[in-house]
Amino acid sequence: MKVADAVPEFADAFDFEEFNAMQREALPVLVETDHNVVASAPTASGKTALAELAICKTLSEGGTALFVAPMRALTNEKESEWERFEEMGYSVYVVTGERDLNPRRARHADVLVMTPEKVDSATRKHDSRRYDFVTDVDCCVIDEVHLLDSERRGGVLEVTVSRLRRLCDPRFVALSATMPNVSDVAAWLDAPPEATFAFGDDYRPVDLQTGVKTYSHGENSFADKYRRLYRALDLAEPHVREDGQALVFVASRQDAVSAAAKTRDELAERDVPVGSRGDYDFHQDAKELSDDSLRKAVLDGVAFHHAGLSKADRDRIEAWFREGKIAVLFSTSTLAWGVNLPARCVIVRDTKYHDPLEGEVDISPLDLLQMLGRAGRPGYDDVGYGWVVCDRSDADRYRRLLREGTEIESHLASDLDAHLNAEIAMGTVDDLDDVLSWLETTFYYVRADSEPAAYDFENLRDRVRETLESLVDRGFVETREDLGIDPTPLGRLASKYYLRLSTARAFRDLAACDRIDAAAVLETVAAAAEFDSVSARQSEAEAVEAVLGREASGTSPEDGDADGPELDDGGRKVLAILRASTSDSVPADLRSDAWIIRRNALRLLAALREFLDRFSGPRAANLARRLEARIEHGVSRDAVSLTAVDGVGAGRASTLATGGHSRPADLVDAGATELTGAGLSEGVAERIVEAAADLPALRVSWDDLPDSIATGDSEMCELRIRNEGGGARVGVRVTVNGVEMHEKTTYLSDVTTVPVGVFGADAEELDFRVEVSFPELPVQPFVGGRTVRVA
Repeated sequence: MKVADAVPEFADAFDFEEFNAMQREALPVLVETDHNVVASAPTASGKTALAELAICKTLSEGGTALFVAPMRALTNEKESEWERFEEMGYSVYVVTGERDLNPRRARHADVLVMTPEKVDSATRKHDSRRYDFVTDVDCCVIDEVHLLDSERRGGVLEVTVSRLRRLCDPRFVALSATMPNVSDVAAWLDAPPEATFAFGDDYRPVDLQTGVKTYSHGENSFADKYRRLYRALDLAEPHVREDGQALVFVASRQDAVSAAAKTRDELAERDVPVGSRGDYDFHQDAKELSDDSLRKAVLDGVAFHHAGLSKADRDRIEAWFREGKIAVLFSTSTLAWGVNLPARCVIVRDTKYHDPLEGEVDISPLDLLQMLGRAGRPGYDDVGYGWVVCDRSDADRYRRLLREGTEIESHLASDLDAHLNAEIAMGTVDDLDDVLSWLETTFYYVRADSEPAAYDFENLRDRVRETLESLVDRGFVETREDLGIDPTPLGRLASKYYLRLSTARAFRDLAACDRIDAAAVLETVAAAAEFDSVSARQSEAEAVEAVLGREASGTSPEDGDADGPELDDGGRKVLAILRASTSDSVPADLRSDAWIIRRNALRLLAALREFLDRFSGPRAANLARRLEARIEHGVSRDAVSLTAVDGVGAGRASTLATGGHSRPADLVDAGATELTGAGLSEGVAERIVEAAADLPALRVSWDDLPDSIATGDSEMCELRIRNEGGGARVGVRVTVNGVEMHEKTTYLSDVTTVPVGVFGADAEELDFRVEVSFPELPVQPFVGGRTVRVA
């Protein structure tokens, strides 16, 4: 069946001219009905076309399609691939981070591309103007729905789909690699039998032979990597000698680079005929690669591929692999998902990987099957070969997986309280009946009904009731007289920021402390449950102790006591990375995990800032905001205020602060001419001064206060706080001789007044101080003072 005959309006949306057997079988249901559809099919059998057919039908009816991709890297690839839709006049928009979101573009997009986590976040905020676009979805395509089986991410996908059904009830099209219990997913999504497809291995374009090969595990993990590498090369070598190619999956980006370097030497030693050093044109093309290690490797027929490479480098490597110029390609899991890059031989060298937040974990069974499914090049190979290299102790487990496959399970139970709290916080659940109705929309419920003994289905509703009671007891939910349920401020904040509930409680407890300093803030974040599984390797211990010891000896009053919290080794590692990040001095031994730990810590700090603002006040919130900016930019306390200015990065902020300009108002006072003298170009200086003028610039008028007051007399006066810059939300605190007299929070755009009582007391003088804090800006508090003599 030709594409132009089946969907003439959208023939240009496909990069091929004729549908294959699997696609032809599913096509009528996808384009001629509104049924929800579930389809499982072998990797590389053409499932993407099913997604595109569903999108085409939605677009033809004037609707909006949402494509849920399992990885962020794949959302960007879809944006590139689906330029075909753009050329046909349709808008494709990838929704990424909070700061990058363009709500207007999202609202007017015809095709939205998001990860499950981003859809979860958006649906939690669906009643805001920023995210209301998510309630206008008419069709939701879930790519790789077997992500449900992921321990960390499966529950997110599950509740997000259930929430979408309650919010806008779109058509669902769920696609997956082969899974034995496709009927459970179909039951969950209400896909009728005629719209449920389980395409077997006979739909694979190339037969697949799989097996397990073992190696002798030693005491040195570094040496073990090379034992597995030599085993993998033994498996690949016969195919490479016959002009076949090998795709080898490894645990990390660094492993991909080092394995490629070692393989170049090993293939040369084995005299395996690979490489294109004699190809002048290829030699010239290789010079265009931006990665030095990659540029050297490709000429010897070896390469690596991971998400850290530039898109241009990745595109070149993929093209050269398809052309046969690269014989052995090492990759992280990026290539297992979505990118159609088959090889005659696929080898999974690493079945375990180091996760900065989880420690050493096993690769998921479904990820492994996805990788092996890449074996076999349609049109070139009659058979594809897939191998798992593992320790002897794991061999039987992997042989059983390859023989029997694995069913998709629900992992909602492990975070049931957090997910239920989120539904209550959003208002989609209002009472116990709603809770039980929500439960029945989950894959958890369907799977429990299918396997009642394994899931203890008989007591499922009781467990959910107990979870609800626990939320009430812990202060996340409160009950009404009519037996309805409402979220508390604590519950709303926990949901808004995706927090583990124990973390939310810890943040609330910190906000209740009498004194909150920088040390307490960082320690609370480092102790968060989100970092529970962080492990500190033996090689990192010395670096951790060096940072914590160094910081303890060089603290300031703002930092507080830096002797260290009662944290385990993983928590101390997190704390060390955060402290070192505030001065951009993370030791080399900690850098491999620093990026992901810092990224998660910044999310937690943003949440903690709002907790402090809500339960403690603007002063504590400002402290957290400044720490957040210091960790993000790696700047000192003196320079952090300047990071609020558009166009001022870490280096420029440090330079300006060293020159005596530590606040945005200082830049405005200095003017473009003085900043030009400090080394900035005239255009940059003008833009920075203009941006700084959009931030607050305060001064206090003390004119109403007397110079002195007689003992026993009293006088009521007013302070005027004037803002000569951009408006901002502020917290104003007035003290006299260290005792708080007045506190208020307001939006300050021009002038605000504060009542002050001047009382002739026993003291010789009254020391009045005004402190203005900025809970949403990383700007140091403004402090002013005036002394009144007591005569």
